[in-house]
Amino acid sequence: MNPKTTISAKASDFDRKWYLIDAEDQILGRLATQIADILRGKNKVNFTPHVDCGDYVIVINADKVQLTGKKLDQKKYKRHSGYLGGLKETSAKEMLEKHPERVIEHAVRGMLPKNKLQKKFMNKLKVYSGNEHPHEAQQPEVLEIVTKGSQS
Repeated sequence: MNPKTTISAKASDFDRKWYLIDAEDQILGRLATQIADILRGKNKVNFTPHVDCGDYVIVINADKVQLTGKKLDQKKYKRHSGYLGGLKETSAKEMLEKHPERVIEHAVRGMLPKNKLQKKFMNKLKVYSGNEHPHEAQQPEVLEIVTKGSQS
């Protein structure tokens, strides 16, 4: 083989692992960047940007994730129904109380590329608000996320 040729990996070249991440007392943005890198496969040696080469991620205790500063009150999640006057806003505090999974999903989605692969990456993310998850059969590897500035 010519040493100057670039090897482009295929999706079949990767074996998918399952990782379990505990979001308790983790800072939302720092946690989301780590999750996005694992979903994309940027932690692998043969990362290829146009191929889905990432792993599955299970996040538990999503309701115990931390936001820094005044984001709990000032951060707004917006959605629109499509009708006139259909803009709805929800604060981060309300979102954490009602749907804590969506806070992490929203943060991770914003850190993924905006292309056709984004949906594939998001399908590999499983977020649960409690301590339990139904993926014991996949034997997930516990991944300790140590972020600079976390309160651990």
